[in-house]
Formats: sequence, C-alpha cells, structure tokens
Amino acid sequence: MAIDNEMLMNIINKNKDNNGALMQILHDVQDSFGYIPYEAQKVIAEELNVPLSEVYGVITFYSRFTLNPVGKYKVGVCLGTACYVKGSDKVLERIENILKIKAGETSADGLYSIDATRCVGACGLAPVMTINEDVYGKLVPEDVDKILAKYK
Repeated sequence: MAIDNEMLMNIINKNKDNNGALMQILHDVQDSFGYIPYEAQKVIAEELNVPLSEVYGVITFYSRFTLNPVGKYKVGVCLGTACYVKGSDKVLERIENILKIKAGETSADGLYSIDATRCVGACGLAPVMTINEDVYGKLVPEDVDKILAKYK
C-alpha cells in the first residue's frame, strides 16, 4: 500500500521542531494511516536525522503502535492467567476459525484483525475478549458467533 507522502510530510513538518517530536509524529502517523508503514519510518528517520533503528525501536516498544494494517474491528482475546485457565484459548480458536485468520493477522477485506493480548484488567469477567472499546466477559466459545455478528 502506497503512503500519502504529502500527508506524511505535513505531519513531520508540523512536529519536527517540538520536544518529543518522534513520539508525536508516530502518534499522528498511526492515527492517519492506521499503522506505521516501513516507508513512513524511513522518511521520519531521514527528516528527524535519527537512525531508522531508533524509530523502529520506539514503535516496537510501545504497544499502541503497530507495524501492520489493522482491521476496522480490532478483536482482542485476553490470554492472561485468569482468562487462560477459564478457556480463553478456546475462545481465540473459535474466533480464528470463524474469521479464517490467526492472531496477529488482518482479514483480506480489512474488516477484522485479531490480537492475543495479556491482562486487560477484567479478571473477574474471565475469559474476556474486546472488540475495539467493547468488552465481553464470562465467555464460552459458542458466544463468539453472536458477538461477531454485531460487527459486520
């Protein structure tokens, strides 16, 4: 996917003279493109005169940033201890079978992406899945079909 170079340069030029410019630029690029493409990383590194490895290091350190396009609906399944012992691995398997993609992937139509997460802070509702900002708890694999049907 080609990036919009004009948009990217506007983001960089707006922020490059500020303290913490790299973080703000990465946030703005993520918000604009939905992820931070490699091509954008190279341009950011060149324009800020920092090594590409520094840009990549910041992106991969912070979980908010992603290197790959994500779906309109970001499905997360908690695999933290409380959720896992209550069957979240089976919930994840059901989601992967329905959407025909694995954790870490995005569907070809760009509608869904799946992420295996760690604790989302809802241990009392274990096992838990999220879709964007919506939280679903006390799940069994059979619940997944109806939940996903809401997000078409």
